[in-house]
Amino acid sequence: MTRGEIAEKADVNPETLRYYERKELIPKPPRSDGGFRLYDESYVDRLRFIQRAQDLGFTLAEIKDLLDLRVDDEATCRDVKAQAEDKLADVEEKIRDLKRIRNALSRLADACEGRGGPTSTCPILDAMEGEAVRGTVLDRPTATGE
Repeated sequence: MTRGEIAEKADVNPETLRYYERKELIPKPPRSDGGFRLYDESYVDRLRFIQRAQDLGFTLAEIKDLLDLRVDDEATCRDVKAQAEDKLADVEEKIRDLKRIRNALSRLADACEGRGGPTSTCPILDAMEGEAVRGTVLDRPTATGE
């Protein structure tokens, strides 16, 4: 198959194939006598693997590691599970960060009456400029946790 055909079949942009080749996520395909890249069905499977891994939040570097594990005779399922657990820990940390952000934004929105008037008296902008006093929405804990 040509680059365009394989891209259509895998539902990716044709330039994505070249990018993945440069990132060594897919092997360089053999070429025809005329110099055209020739892809087979295994490329579709690999592209779908990459897409699914991206959907799960893996970076391209992490996906390359997973693909390398697939062909490493010494690798075990434990190695793959470790990668998944590392990604899960990253996701859990992001969720905690997003919850903290959500709570802070909620408190900021609640602190603002939303009336007309000058932005110079806006508690949301004041808090973001560091005008907030200790114990308010954006007060950050110190290294000692205070």
